Amino acid sequence: MRDAYVVGAAQSPFGSFPDATYRSLFETAFERALDSTSGRFDPDRIDEAFLGTLGVGGRQIGLSAPAVTEHVGLHTTPTTRVENACAAGGYAFRSAVTAVQSGRADVALAGGYEVMTDTSADQTRWWLGVSGDTEYERLSGTTFAGVYAQMANAYFHEYDTDPDALARVAVKNHANGAENPNAHLGFACSMDDATNAPPVAEPLNRYHCCPISDGASAVLVVSEDVAEEFAPVRVAGVGAASGRVGLFERDTLTSIPASAAAAERAYERAGIGPGDVDVAEVHDCFAIAELLAYEDLGFCERGEAGILLDDGRTDPDGELPVNTSGGLKSKGHPIGATGTGQLVELFEQLQGTAHVQVDSPEIGLAHNVGGSGGGATVTVLERTDVGGAR
Repeated sequence: MRDAYVVGAAQSPFGSFPDATYRSLFETAFERALDSTSGRFDPDRIDEAFLGTLGVGGRQIGLSAPAVTEHVGLHTTPTTRVENACAAGGYAFRSAVTAVQSGRADVALAGGYEVMTDTSADQTRWWLGVSGDTEYERLSGTTFAGVYAQMANAYFHEYDTDPDALARVAVKNHANGAENPNAHLGFACSMDDATNAPPVAEPLNRYHCCPISDGASAVLVVSEDVAEEFAPVRVAGVGAASGRVGLFERDTLTSIPASAAAAERAYERAGIGPGDVDVAEVHDCFAIAELLAYEDLGFCERGEAGILLDDGRTDPDGELPVNTSGGLKSKGHPIGATGTGQLVELFEQLQGTAHVQVDSPEIGLAHNVGGSGGGATVTVLERTDVGGAR
């Protein structure tokens, strides 16, 4: 198969926007993605579009994807709605890459959108809850936070890790998000803030949980022939995997097997290992999820995520900066837009235009999880000499 490249990527602001619609949010992301190519990309060249959404709000589930592509002027463009809970964006990007690699498309649009703040708190909790096992978790009273709280309790029971690591994840990601004008919770927080916030599901408190956000993101994926006209980054590898949806079905609560399997496949396809990654965006819907990601992605040994964090290795000036965008925790989590939103940050990092810029990264990794691990994607992007000068 031929190579695929990203030539443009952008997102709308993430946050709570009572006057916005899923169409207007996606329009902002799409226009910004075109602008990120220095205005040189003709949208009429788009052969296919793949858009992720859960359909939480906006009152439009069926045909919402062609509704947004038609809204931005992509008339008659084949458009597929991708739904895989919180991993919808990652899977939409994977579909776009596959279309280009296979030769079915020379140019594909990947993206996502979600309006989550136009429903009641009870309705939103219901939508989030069914991203896990509906029959045995949601209908028995378990919340989405409750599922990750079980994973956190199991982790701190199994390993000798200080539970304050949850707060340290929040402090790091809020510090990064405070520099990101697109972040929903774009403010710094202290260890005291992150340790003593009101409880949500023990041991998780408010600062250990990502916000419910509105937002959209868009990524332009092209073949090598098209990429030569721009300053692209190469899609070095995409891995995906499914896992057991309910925690009760798993052999472990201290790992997300789908993440580990997706990472192994992405590394193999990219011809790299975890030690080659220069910057990463990982799925920190809850602070414990970032700690598990460090281990599932091979950044450290099992039980050593707290050490990686304490040593500053995942800080912006560390050996492996993680969630320089602020992550889901600070930037926000509009479900369908999250996976491609992570790729926006990596594209900007590899282009040298990120708000919290890492020193000369060559390899970036994005990790996107559906629910509590029913599905996951891992994407590796790399700088390339293909195309024009940067």
